[in-house]
Amino acid sequence: MESFARVVAVASEVTFGPVTVALILGTGLYLTLGLRFLTLRRLGEGLRLMFDARIRAQPGAAGEYSPRDGLMTALAGMVGIGKIVGVATAIHLGGPGALFWMWISALVGMGTRYAEAYLAVTYREVAPHGATLAGPMYYIKHGLGPKWAWLGGLYAVFACIQAFGPSAQANTIADALRANLGISVWATEIFLTLSILAVLIGGAKRLARAANALVPLMVGVYLLAGLAVLALNAAALPAAFATILADAFTGTAAVGGFAGVAIAEAIKYGVARGIFANEAGLGSAAVAHGTAQSNDAVQQGLFGAVGVFVDTIIVCSITGLVIVVSGAWQSGATGTALAVMAFDAAIPGLGGPVVAFGVVLFGYTTLLAWGLYGSRAAAYLFGERALGPARFVYSLSVPLGAVLSLETAWQFVDLTLGLMAAPNLVALILLGPKVFKGTRAQIAAAPTPPTTAVK
Repeated sequence: MESFARVVAVASEVTFGPVTVALILGTGLYLTLGLRFLTLRRLGEGLRLMFDARIRAQPGAAGEYSPRDGLMTALAGMVGIGKIVGVATAIHLGGPGALFWMWISALVGMGTRYAEAYLAVTYREVAPHGATLAGPMYYIKHGLGPKWAWLGGLYAVFACIQAFGPSAQANTIADALRANLGISVWATEIFLTLSILAVLIGGAKRLARAANALVPLMVGVYLLAGLAVLALNAAALPAAFATILADAFTGTAAVGGFAGVAIAEAIKYGVARGIFANEAGLGSAAVAHGTAQSNDAVQQGLFGAVGVFVDTIIVCSITGLVIVVSGAWQSGATGTALAVMAFDAAIPGLGGPVVAFGVVLFGYTTLLAWGLYGSRAAAYLFGERALGPARFVYSLSVPLGAVLSLETAWQFVDLTLGLMAAPNLVALILLGPKVFKGTRAQIAAAPTPPTTAVK
């Protein structure tokens, strides 16, 4: 196990190094500029669509659930432990300035996610038995042409490694329940396996129903707790923002138990944990958006952009600001312990329950979403017949997350993020002109804004 941990540590440094960070940010900037800042100009419209009850599945369109369900399923995959443990780890390793680089990765990542969702709807397959197969594998294959199918296959292999490999989500859920409620790690892993399997065997529609029930609840409760802490520390917020902005460009000097970091570390860990949080550039959420029963690629693109905004600019910011205003970031603690310490500093006794609640539900919904993503990647490699077996294998692989240390689990995440990002970003750069042209054509052809609800 120690040898595996060393290999993962070295490989993660290579796959998610400066080149990958530059490619992710550069691709997002390229797509944002090519879309003429559409994702920012129509952000308000996209946020309104989240709460528009009139949006329904479009009759005759491919897909397995409503357009809004596509957003909820994608959010289930995004709103994971990265909002708590990922942000805490980024600030511990990269200083408060890492939060600024999370924001930057999200703002340009909105353009990336728009393109991923747009392409997922534009290029997808309906399998013989009715499953809608979408995601980077398919927009690489159909958008770039059959000669690029190998790149789609490479992406699918990397996605399977991420989905079926040791999970940082499962690792952190088990650790949080053990530390706060005294529940055995293996009891947690067995429960996760059985409950995830119960949802996944119902297919994409059952997963979407679970996401619709859980995502608004968990996000709402966590935001209320975080906003209560920030309200109690309102006087410290200006100084917190000043610290975040200053450290983003100067690095953090050693203070107390904190080791101090350079600017490069703030950028690296801010972007790495930001990408883990919102998945923009990984292409995974494109599977959820492409499975929506709608032919409106622009609408799904806007849903994708809104998902990144909610996930990182809103939810991650709550965690980051609580940690900075509390001063807990200087304690030397990291991960779950740092998040608990930060909430407890404002309201003693709040940290354990809030963090445990967030970690369990955030992590659980992400595990569900990755069951969809992993099974779709397996279907690309082995055909539609692989969907059922892949769901069982995925559920049984969940306990693997318990056998690694938290540090190794996160390094494995960085490794797989870098592997998945490479083929997807190459495809996005090559398909960018089609996204720009298609978006402008759809908007110009629509007598009303293309995001008008489908009744």
